[in-house]
Amino acid sequence: MHQNFNEPHSYKLDLSPEQMLKVIFEYTAKIANEKKLESVLVLMANMGREMVVADRCTVWLIDNTRSELFTVVAHGVGEIRIPFGSGLVGSSISMGQPIFIDDAYEDPRHNPDNDRKTGYRTKSIMTIPFRNNQGEVIGAYQAINKLTEKQVFSTQDMDYLSLAASYSGKSLESIMLHDEIIETQKEIILAMGKIGEGRSKETGNHVKRVAHYSYLLALGLGMSESEADMLRNASPMHDIGKVAIPDSILQKPGKLTDDEFEQMKQHSDIGFRLLRNSKRQLLQAAAIVALQHHEKWDGSGYPQALKGEEIHIYGRITALADVFDALGSSRIYKSAWALDRILALIADERGRHFDPKVVDVFFEQLPRILEVRDREADIPEID
Repeated sequence: MHQNFNEPHSYKLDLSPEQMLKVIFEYTAKIANEKKLESVLVLMANMGREMVVADRCTVWLIDNTRSELFTVVAHGVGEIRIPFGSGLVGSSISMGQPIFIDDAYEDPRHNPDNDRKTGYRTKSIMTIPFRNNQGEVIGAYQAINKLTEKQVFSTQDMDYLSLAASYSGKSLESIMLHDEIIETQKEIILAMGKIGEGRSKETGNHVKRVAHYSYLLALGLGMSESEADMLRNASPMHDIGKVAIPDSILQKPGKLTDDEFEQMKQHSDIGFRLLRNSKRQLLQAAAIVALQHHEKWDGSGYPQALKGEEIHIYGRITALADVFDALGSSRIYKSAWALDRILALIADERGRHFDPKVVDVFFEQLPRILEVRDREADIPEID
């Protein structure tokens, strides 16, 4: 049952990062396994509504033959058709740009006719166009009435709904054309990996570099192109469990206490739990990486103290790629190490922290790894 904004009601809270991830993974898994267009559109609307805590979420599509926009899914409402270019959604689609307003009745583009017919009071609106794989706008998400105490949508809401819109537009086209949607899944994994890293104030391109390093190491170890590419696309999720670690620990400039370090170590298990239930091969690989990238060859790592080849090869590869990049990057608690010092540590940890075979391949691939490091270097922030 939806809330009537003309009557008193209790407010809701925005989703935490961990809740947001659960919503995304729940719905993207369902969408990926759904073949019926109508069912996919219902899932899209439900996903958008939950992500931004809206009362309603409508999926609009373009009917080119009739030069109209129409809703295939509108929570609480049947199909609605409007002339192409009219209303807020028409303006957003025509411009190819998001629009959000705090009070629809103060914007001349809003048509209140449907409110008068239904008795519903539209207040805050956020509209996000979505595109197909060729970059053409094919429809839009429209979220209506924010249910939190502020009752208005934020730029963060726009970022989250834009992520859903990106997935939805490409998924929609894929469903219609019976194509694979794996490329979109990769984009979501990279985007969510960046959210995990961003909370700990880590370097902007860290997940991208670790992905490239992992790919090169996998190829050097003799993996097929397809499996190496899968690891490249799974590895950005290695630290996704950090979304549930307190900021006081993630952003602490000094050394962590023993208790704080025990809390930090939980991110491996948390990341695994977030990903483990997916039936998609890519997310299963990401779950392994999230769980095992802090294991060590000699058994002294965490969370399971696995030893040697008990550790999945994905975990052994990502462990080295992650450490190499982390040591070479400035963090809130340390300065970047010089390259010679990093290479000396990796050589010294051969057979202790790292799989000897992975270390050997690392040094074989070092020229290409350094090319990636230079190409994807972080741009220093200017205060």
